[in-house]
Amino acid sequence: MTHTAPPDPGAEAPPWVPTQLELLAGANQRLVRTVDALDADEMARPSLLPGWTRAHVVAHLALNAEALEEVLSAAARGESRPMYASQEARDADIEELAKAQVSELRERVLASTHCFDRGAEAVAGEDWKRRFERTPGAGSTLSVATVPLMRLREVEIHHADLGAGYTAADWPPAFCAVLVESMTRRPYPQPFRVLARDLARTWDFGEGPAVANVTGDASSLGWWLTGRGDGADLTVDQDRLPEVPSW
Repeated sequence: MTHTAPPDPGAEAPPWVPTQLELLAGANQRLVRTVDALDADEMARPSLLPGWTRAHVVAHLALNAEALEEVLSAAARGESRPMYASQEARDADIEELAKAQVSELRERVLASTHCFDRGAEAVAGEDWKRRFERTPGAGSTLSVATVPLMRLREVEIHHADLGAGYTAADWPPAFCAVLVESMTRRPYPQPFRVLARDLARTWDFGEGPAVANVTGDASSLGWWLTGRGDGADLTVDQDRLPEVPSW
């Protein structure tokens, strides 16, 4: 992969966007290296996601980048475009692309990283405030300014989901902090607090006073907060870890 510089979102982009795009540039490089190293047999093996092979994960990553690029490009034109035509169409496209030859999957992933970068560079000023739907009629909308974070999480988390040597322990500390922070915005059955020992930072989750305190390295906390793993390397001051939704 020769393209290493993050896209330039312009001076009027929200302040968090350049940082997230810089993290994404490194994440893309690592992902492409992993995908390039997989042969046909390795690509066909199960991923860490139930029901998906590694080829499914790779197909999803490519298609997700293409979908988000269309969202960004539409915003740059002053328009709003859903990510996917429907959930069914999204799922069918993943199934179809997962059947492709390894060479096509590799090329599609690499091309999708450049595709996304072009979309990010096209958005300027007030266009970052535009909103879009995941699917038509979804009911809720998302801000275009959240797209870099959406893509960054997709790449880093699903790279680890490939189960091909790259794990949450390989995530850069800066991404771990971004991931854990982003997870505070989700609803939780009970409030709790996490302490990332390696970052010396705490975050509160849920509404109200914390009923549990969870401690561990930021990467382990991030992996657990996405609903992955059993949290065996975390400590908690209650009988069990708090319940967290899957991501």
